[in-house]
Parts: sequence; structure tokens; C-alpha cells
Amino acid sequence: LHLACQSLRQGECDLALAGGVSLMIAPELSIALSKWGFLAADGRCKTFDARANGFVRGEGCGAVVLKRLGDALSDGDRVLALVRGSAVNQDGRTSVLTAPSGLAQQAVVREALANAALAPQDISYVEAHGTGTELGDPIELEALAAVLGPRPADRPVLLGSVKTNIGHLEAAAGIAGVIKVVLALREQALPPHLHFTKPNPHCDFLSSPFRIPTTLQPWAAGAAPRRAGVSSFGFGGTNAHVVLEEAP
Repeated sequence: LHLACQSLRQGECDLALAGGVSLMIAPELSIALSKWGFLAADGRCKTFDARANGFVRGEGCGAVVLKRLGDALSDGDRVLALVRGSAVNQDGRTSVLTAPSGLAQQAVVREALANAALAPQDISYVEAHGTGTELGDPIELEALAAVLGPRPADRPVLLGSVKTNIGHLEAAAGIAGVIKVVLALREQALPPHLHFTKPNPHCDFLSSPFRIPTTLQPWAAGAAPRRAGVSSFGFGGTNAHVVLEEAP
């Protein structure tokens, strides 16, 4: 998605398709992940919850059609949302392959906001990578809080992860998060974040700007456009963040 937007902005193409597909055709990877202790034994993704004990594999595919806004409007296309900005970076060296870098996650969100010409206060929802792991969830929350906080108590950032609904779609996880946010913008409502009963003790929610919706939350249009960040982090340390905005 990030590279497609770059190509459109640079005039290399006039229309782009971006997406991902993830299918569990052979058992070997699931067996290996299970042996390594990466998977949740109960088959439930419990992102940001105290019971978080691993991720859940899921299958799916998704794709979006991208055009420059001016071209889409002149062509009479139905515009579902705008990609205001995006960024990609890399963790670099960490203690182990699967250990995320909080500093790199902070940097990719800041870069995406700068690319979008927006301030942290312009974001009202974040679709987290949120795999539901004891190590990864607190690092992601801390990184997001460092960039998007502090906030007034009456203007929290809502935070969720579609992985609690459909599992980790791996190669399609990022596009799944994007599509969830586009649908939420259209429906003016945010779906519940599932399996969240007690916050992960390593996640400092009290001093963070975030609130996790456990019931359907209205997300009504207002005077300013609604905007959201979507994160997707790769197993090998590649981080991506996209800033979406409601369609005009």
C-alpha cells in the first residue's frame, strides 16, 4: 500500500491495486510455531489483555483500489477513504529476531504523520498491530503513547485490533486492518475489541491516552475529518503505518 501510494504520487501509474493473501495450505509452519510457543493455546487472540499468551493464525485476503483523489473524483468513482500518509521502516538489530523495537515503531508513526501533514492530536483511532503477545503488546502501546499522548481526559484515542476478531492474517494482516478502518469510517461505528477483560499489567493504560472499546462505539462525523492510524509489523522487523481519513 505504501509503495503503491508512492507510485501514484510520483506519477508512475494512475491506478494501483494493493493487498495481501494468507492461506494455511500446509501444516509445517503451524507445527513449528506451536513448538516455539508462539501460538495461543486456547485459539483466542487476547490483545492488550492480561491473559495474552500468543497469536492466533488466520486465513484471508483483501485488496484495495488506489487512485489520486482528483482523478477519482473526476472519474466519478465512489471514494471510500483517503490515504493521508504512510511510512515504512526497519527495526534494525534487536535481542532476538522476534523482539520488536519500540523506538522504530515510534519513528514509523511519526514519519507517517509527517507524510500526512497531520499532528498527533488529529488521530482519534488506532488500529494496532496487536498480536496478543505478552512481549509485543506493551512495547506497541508504549510506542504509540509516546507519539500520540498526552491527551485531555475527554478526548482519548480509541484503540483496537482486528486480530481479536479474525486472528493474525500474516501477509494479509495489514490490509485487513486497513479494510476494517475503512468500513468503520463508512458505518460511523467502531466494532468491539474482543477478549479484553483485564489489562495486561505491563501495559500502562492509566497514564496512556488510549481507551479500548469493548462494545460497539459510535464514530460519528464531526466538524473535523475523522482520522485513524493503522499499524502492521513484520516478523523480521519491518514496520508500516498508514494514516487514513474519511472520504470527502
